[in-house]
Amino acid sequence: MQSPTWLKANALNVKGEKMLTSLTEEQTAFRQNIIKFARKELNENMIEKDVNSEFDRNNWDKCAELGMMSLFVPQEYEGSGTDPSTALMALEAFSYACKDTGLVHALVTQGICEVLLSIFGSESQKKKYFPKLASGKIIAAQAITEPGAGSDVSSIVSKAEKKDNYYLLNGRKTFTTNGPVADIVFVFIVTDPNKKNFARMSCMIVDKDMKGFSRDKPVSKMGLRTLLNGDLIFEDCHIPDHNIVGHEGQGMMIFNETIEWERAIMAAAHLGTLERILERSIDYAKTRVQFGKPISKYQSISNKIVDMKVNLELGQLIVRKIGDLKSKNKRAALECSIAKLFISESLKHAALDAIQIHGAYGYMKEFEIERELRDSIAATIYSGTSEMQKNIIASLSGI
Repeated sequence: MQSPTWLKANALNVKGEKMLTSLTEEQTAFRQNIIKFARKELNENMIEKDVNSEFDRNNWDKCAELGMMSLFVPQEYEGSGTDPSTALMALEAFSYACKDTGLVHALVTQGICEVLLSIFGSESQKKKYFPKLASGKIIAAQAITEPGAGSDVSSIVSKAEKKDNYYLLNGRKTFTTNGPVADIVFVFIVTDPNKKNFARMSCMIVDKDMKGFSRDKPVSKMGLRTLLNGDLIFEDCHIPDHNIVGHEGQGMMIFNETIEWERAIMAAAHLGTLERILERSIDYAKTRVQFGKPISKYQSISNKIVDMKVNLELGQLIVRKIGDLKSKNKRAALECSIAKLFISESLKHAALDAIQIHGAYGYMKEFEIERELRDSIAATIYSGTSEMQKNIIASLSGI
């Protein structure tokens, strides 16, 4: 298979493109191409989209044409087969240049589902779904959270009862990212309530046209308003037994592997947003003059910017380490929890400090800083709250 066009991009002189010593020449060109594309194609009418909670399917299709949906799909299934380090770098660059954080998160969810399918899917499932996922023709979602099961995944009660050659699925999933527009959903459910923990749960693929599957209207959110989240409802939903991912009873194992990847991918995306906020704050602080000099010369302002810069550089190091480990097919549970905790909290604090730096302008919609703050709040909640990450880090550190 020939390399996608985005891998053949020539180096472009665009702002924000410093040569990172850890990147190859090809990776640098790829990063620059993503940035140029996102800035040119994806950032129009963001204030209106945010107000209207609009998911832009046209921009989704543009991202697919660039190759962003194919990063985690193997080449033999019409994907790019990108190595983990390059894929994480690409998502960081994309989030840096794309102001539509909801679109970034929708794309991230697509990638997470592709990783799940790549590791645990059957050959027939890969052949059926991968080409359409890689091309963006179908949108994927992962349904885990329930009204009574958030951080405690073992509290899931949605249940699938085995019949002859199918399962009868009943339950309700909530806050599902991409749920309102998803064509396929990877659902985590109980298949054997009599077994304990790992053995009681399974994962199965639900197609949107399956009998008994419906969805509630998208929920209205404080931030990430261009990302559609909603409840999924299963009422005697017939699932063919060949739609089980892996084997019955492997649900917790699949979840643990996938959530590790999810935290890594999310952390990379948050880094990109953090870098954009940092650059925006520097530009404003250098041009905004008060009491006869730029506000960047006041230590109370420069210290906030320094914190952003330090957190960005340290965050990039842990994500690079994760990419290296994953490229060697090694586990990175501790590193992924550290990255998720540190970078999500850094992003939230950077957005809040950017408001202070911009003053009243930061509070106005037209400056778009207030949207960055609203979008950042959820970063410390999804994929495991900051409190949960601390518990995980403590456990993996032997305490």
